[in-house]
Amino acid sequence: MTSTRSASIARDTRETQISARIDLDGTGRASISTGVPFLDHMLEQVARHGMLDLDVSASGDLQVDAHHTVEDVGIVLGQAFAGALGDRKGIARFGHACIPLDEALSRVVIDFSGRPGLNYRVDYVRPLVGEFDVDLVREFFQGFVNHAQATLHVDNLRGGNAHHQCESVFKAFARALRDAVAIDPRSPGAVPSTKGML
Repeated sequence: MTSTRSASIARDTRETQISARIDLDGTGRASISTGVPFLDHMLEQVARHGMLDLDVSASGDLQVDAHHTVEDVGIVLGQAFAGALGDRKGIARFGHACIPLDEALSRVVIDFSGRPGLNYRVDYVRPLVGEFDVDLVREFFQGFVNHAQATLHVDNLRGGNAHHQCESVFKAFARALRDAVAIDPRSPGAVPSTKGML
């Protein structure tokens, strides 16, 4: 049985070429190749802990830096979520998670409200994880919320290791997504808004 809550998106610019496919009712399978190994690792967390199937292939101007690739992957992922959710009937709409990774603890709250907004508060203990610039994580989430039409609050509550901080953020994001896109068994055919639309 093929899920109807799926979408395929392609984005081709002078800076990046990205394709993505998402199935919201998947099993956590991921096939990720962005040219940015740490981003690949984080997106694998999103698929596994969000229980969605995710294919992402990206080629970008990494000779400049990873900024355009990371931001544009966020954009394409947001577009894919918007496409897979359609009119958003029946979804729980809201999701939140507080996830530890060793000493790090992060909280993510999401609302597929139809209104893009990002509140991002993560003070990393160092600026790089390997060669990955942690400033780009915010750019990823900004691209995502703008195109998923979602409100997202991301807070790292504590942490002493930048890798742990970042990974706990992505795992919390995944679990929040999983709850928010789930079909509400008490209201499976209704748009979760008093306005009647999102």
